[in-house]
Amino acid sequence: MRLPMAPTDSMFLLGESPDHPMHVGGLLLLQPPENSDATELRERFDEALRRDDPAAPLWRQRPVRSVTTLGQWAWEEDPRFDIEYHVRFNALPEPGTTEVLWELVSRLHASLLDRTRPLWEMHLIEGLADGRYALYVKIHHSLADGIGAMRLLRRALGADPSEVGMPAPWAATDGAPPARSTMAAAIGFPGHAVRAVRGVVSEALTVASGAASLVPALVGTVDRALHDRGGPLSLGAPHTMFNEQISGSRRFAARSWPLERLRLVAKLTDSTINDVVLALSSGALRTYLLERDALPGESLVAMVPVSLRSKESGNDIAVLMCDLGTRHSDPAHRLERVRNSMTEGKRAMRGMSKVGRLATSAVGVAPVAVGVLTGNRAVPWTPFNVIVSNVPGPEEPLYWNGARVDALYPLSVPVDGQALNITCTSTDDEIAFGLTACGRTVPDLPCLLDHLDAELVALEAVVTTGAFDEAR
Repeated sequence: MRLPMAPTDSMFLLGESPDHPMHVGGLLLLQPPENSDATELRERFDEALRRDDPAAPLWRQRPVRSVTTLGQWAWEEDPRFDIEYHVRFNALPEPGTTEVLWELVSRLHASLLDRTRPLWEMHLIEGLADGRYALYVKIHHSLADGIGAMRLLRRALGADPSEVGMPAPWAATDGAPPARSTMAAAIGFPGHAVRAVRGVVSEALTVASGAASLVPALVGTVDRALHDRGGPLSLGAPHTMFNEQISGSRRFAARSWPLERLRLVAKLTDSTINDVVLALSSGALRTYLLERDALPGESLVAMVPVSLRSKESGNDIAVLMCDLGTRHSDPAHRLERVRNSMTEGKRAMRGMSKVGRLATSAVGVAPVAVGVLTGNRAVPWTPFNVIVSNVPGPEEPLYWNGARVDALYPLSVPVDGQALNITCTSTDDEIAFGLTACGRTVPDLPCLLDHLDAELVALEAVVTTGAFDEAR
């Protein structure tokens, strides 16, 4: 039976080209159990393939379009589904460093998925010098958004380090597809841009009282943007090297830091961990652009998905444009600018109805959303410079057949005008930064990781010397 595809999901197929792949991804690093090694993990995956564990229904769907579907994209189960095509083994060349792993994942993330088959691949990667095992998964944005892809991976994981006989990642299912929601903004940016526009239309049609509040919400949003007071719209983002048309080349780099280091900075500055993530990104981007004599005089603006948890709004999601304060040379001033911008934006959003939040978020991302929907990706102006998102993960360690998950790095979808995406996820006591970029537009991506590390050290020095209080 062919199931019609949601129009917004089919847009990712219609807008895809060799230079603009529309898939998201995830990279897990697994630490083998004590008295074991990566070879045993490889054997467990081999066993799962030999057992021919049935793939979950979502993994078996392929896109089709024909006269019987009236020319529209639909889903059907692949009658010739071959798990060995989708699950592939890779080995890193020596010396097996993480840098070599990033290079391999970059190449894998750049290639298009085969539309005659279900739109996903899972690469099992051995050969890391530190003894860990890597698992890279990519899945088309029409099939699952970034959060959905992460949930699919997590279904195969558990909290018990002694549990064995766990299903393979492609076989794990709880019988329900991964939920789609506005939280997709955290990893799959184009999905959020499209769904934000669709969401405001549907909500406005069903919630009359909310629709009545649209005009003051939109007027207030424009007024805040004109006066640089924070919110879901920015009119002052400068043009940077990140805001150019992109190629099909992809680069990925990632690194983890102890979450406690960020918690301490947040606690001593009365900030949130998300504020600290943004401040780290601000300092790293400033240094990166300075090194290339490309830092604009105006501060860069980040698009940030945020959760507005309160008694009034529950767990609604919104988009805020954050002034990163990159015009300031002092890390204390940058963190204070980020903190103020996010605080002002959240305050404004909490004063709106749900429809108002959706509408103003849609306005903020509309230029890029229109490009995704129409295939005309040339953005006439720069609505924001970079996407920075932080997705809190489980607080307890996760395992697969005794192997501990050391890190879970997300990979996103660069689009024209947005060549760099910074996404963080936390697992247990670590926070992982994953950077996805166009390889031609954003050269030497790994150096941004060193700049992130240097900025964290600088912020720690600021809070221990009291310089942040002086900057307020």
